[in-house]
Amino acid sequence: MRAIKNKPRAGRKKNNPVYSAFSRKVLTVLLFLIALNALPATAQESFRMEMPLRCSPGIDCWIVNYVDMDPTQGVRDYMCRDASYDTHKGTDIAVMDASVMREGVEVYASATGIVRGVRNDMRDIDFNQGGGATSVEGKECGNGVLLDHGNGWTTQYCHMLRGSVIVAKDDKVEVGQTIGLVGLSGLTEFPHIHIQVKHNEQVVDPFAGLGRTKECGIGKAPLWKTSALLSMLYEPTALYNVGFSSTTPNARIAREGLYGGEVLFEKSPVIALWTDMFWVNQGDKLQFIITGPEGQIMLAHTTTLKKKQARRFAYAGINRNEEPWQKGTYTGEIRLIRPGSDEEYSVIKVINVN
Repeated sequence: MRAIKNKPRAGRKKNNPVYSAFSRKVLTVLLFLIALNALPATAQESFRMEMPLRCSPGIDCWIVNYVDMDPTQGVRDYMCRDASYDTHKGTDIAVMDASVMREGVEVYASATGIVRGVRNDMRDIDFNQGGGATSVEGKECGNGVLLDHGNGWTTQYCHMLRGSVIVAKDDKVEVGQTIGLVGLSGLTEFPHIHIQVKHNEQVVDPFAGLGRTKECGIGKAPLWKTSALLSMLYEPTALYNVGFSSTTPNARIAREGLYGGEVLFEKSPVIALWTDMFWVNQGDKLQFIITGPEGQIMLAHTTTLKKKQARRFAYAGINRNEEPWQKGTYTGEIRLIRPGSDEEYSVIKVINVN
């Protein structure tokens, strides 16, 4: 989807994405609170966890993959959808790009425990560029920490930044204590923290917990504390990064965070709008709209996605004719519409032409 289109002529501080599924989220919160109030007291007394990152899901971090609860070769997350991949054993919480990672995003112990294992010397690189999956065989977790919480409970934190782990084996750590930084080590393609929970060596989805009686949805005894659950409302898809570019957009540059200082000028060759997304589906409609300083629509482009992808980079834009661009504020809006459902995601970005 590379529509750089010629049209008549009529910055980058990172803006937080603005999503348009507000009413659906409100309904989800209400249903969750009703279910939470109905939980038995014993569910609140079991092992409980806080988020390993202090972030706002959907704003500056995103849950990309959930635990795969399907014991076969199929994929099923705790909501009976497929925001995961086969045999995935943890919850992946991603940050926007490598520049955010390099600034330092702290990882916290989700519960009090004893350090049982540490790795801290693996490089931070997309495994596809670092030699493939065989290059990290046996060390897929990358740099990380294993915590023992007693009573059979453990948590494991993976893909941390090389040299950032600040705890050692046999240390006692308290809930909320910093243990390292988000990284890109091990079997991973993007900066994130993978947190894996086990009880008596069996993987447990922290959204489902133990003893779930229904097939889909949050279990009767989830492991996340209430505040964490309320912040992590289920979103199977995310338009998590967006920007303008004065040249044809490049996925690798965007994922490195190198569009951070992007500015547009009167004689920039292109005004292009790009987005990076998690979990798009075959048949999704992706719309790009660029509006000029006087409210005129300069670009309106829609494409239908042809396949399901865990991660997708896409863009559309306008080539400049001989005349310079009009000075002022340009607004870009990107919408992903899922036919046959009430799901719609959108993100807005503005930039000035100087």
